[in-house]
Amino acid sequence: MTKEDILTGIKEKSTMRPLVLAAVILAMFMAAIEGTIVSTAMPSIVADLGGFRLYSWVFSAYLLMQAVTILIYGKLSDLFGRKPVFTFGVSMFMIGSFLCGLAETMEALVLFRFIQGLGAGAVMPIATTIVGDMYTMEERAKIQGYLASVWGISAVIGPALGGFIVLYWNWSWVFWLNIPLGILAILGTLLFLHEDVEKKKHNIDYLGAFLIFAAVSSLMFALIQGGVAFPWTSWQIFGLFGFSVISVVFFILQEKRAQEPTMPLSIWQDRSITIANLASLTSGAILFGISSFLPAYVQGVMEESPLVAGFTLTTMSIGWPIASTLAGKLIIKWGFRTVAVGGGIALVIGSVFFMMLDPSKGPIWAGIGSFIIGVGMGLSTTTFIVSIQSAVDWKKRGVATASNMFMRILGSAIGATLLGGVLNNKLHAYLQEKGADLKESLSIDAANILLDEKRREELSRETLAILQEGFNLALDRVYIGVFILAVISFVLIIFLPKKDKTDHET
Repeated sequence: MTKEDILTGIKEKSTMRPLVLAAVILAMFMAAIEGTIVSTAMPSIVADLGGFRLYSWVFSAYLLMQAVTILIYGKLSDLFGRKPVFTFGVSMFMIGSFLCGLAETMEALVLFRFIQGLGAGAVMPIATTIVGDMYTMEERAKIQGYLASVWGISAVIGPALGGFIVLYWNWSWVFWLNIPLGILAILGTLLFLHEDVEKKKHNIDYLGAFLIFAAVSSLMFALIQGGVAFPWTSWQIFGLFGFSVISVVFFILQEKRAQEPTMPLSIWQDRSITIANLASLTSGAILFGISSFLPAYVQGVMEESPLVAGFTLTTMSIGWPIASTLAGKLIIKWGFRTVAVGGGIALVIGSVFFMMLDPSKGPIWAGIGSFIIGVGMGLSTTTFIVSIQSAVDWKKRGVATASNMFMRILGSAIGATLLGGVLNNKLHAYLQEKGADLKESLSIDAANILLDEKRREELSRETLAILQEGFNLALDRVYIGVFILAVISFVLIIFLPKKDKTDHET
């Protein structure tokens, strides 16, 4: 195919690729810095608003709406073009960010994170798809260096800025910083991205979107509340799991008969896409397990400052872009499978570091483990995206890209609920057992005290020791789960086709 064929849907002569790329990078930076800043600020947010039992739901609400909407946005971008879908998503992201900064309770914050997630479902996948539209496979592999720099910059700025804001300013600004970035991203695409999309009437798969929402939301609620609000053997939990399974079955049936399905099942017939998506599911859960709980561990158990806690996440986001840039060069030389296997090995090694983590090893050990996990994510995720976009044409590139990011986000959502449930259950059981003879009444929400230095100093030595030991043991269980997920990811990657498919564009 010629370059003009490759850029079907994009008016190459009138589209200013460098300026559109700059706008896309801004949007990706907005999404990237969101993760590092919020994770770093969460201990301070919980200390201010209370409600530690909803800690995981601050992430789960955001991830749920991403998972529910990402496939819809991907399909809509294939039908109506990237620009209108991207603009809508970034706008909703900014509205949600503004409301999050105004939250006065954890319940309100969770609600506003739903709104923020509604927009986030379009930001990263459509931005990545726009890059896939504008560049050939060889160019996409090389341009990963530019895109990876987004994660590097957010890695340096995000945690440090998040720690600075919660120490010397107000945590609301970790959300409000998204607004100017979003405005610039929208202006860049509106002014400089020009598309030529065939206009015709389309049949949107609303039923499919509803069914996947029902399946994911019921599964998440069952995992995070099982053993805490309801016993694992209760009819409520069994009912939620059953409802999730039934919804998945009906979703598959709906996608088979829908004229324009939310997720065309045909893309799953490609082995490389299927393996990449399944591996993205498990790596997404790994990513959540490390990034969400590590700052709380460093602050609450190691008794370090928010800035030090931010450093332990910074190393992950530094390792990610370095590996991503390297992957972009190695893909052409060695092929998709070899580079992805290297990423799988790094994920396993990094998870071993976290299984061995204890307070005596300090934040440096945690930072090294985070860096290795970042290397694994950079090598694998970059390879997955480039290979998937190279396996389909323009008319399916949006939904194919979205399917991979959907699986990674779904993995993060499952990780948020599953690993969050493991943490809550173990901590709850330990405090019930060890706290019976204490004067203070301890519950899961007592973990709020660990994240507030002043309140922590007011605790008796015995009570503080029980809280920290309980949190430490609970995180041990979480990191065992992370190791299991890393091994599963590695095994899946091994089954990638040995001979990489030739690029769809050649």
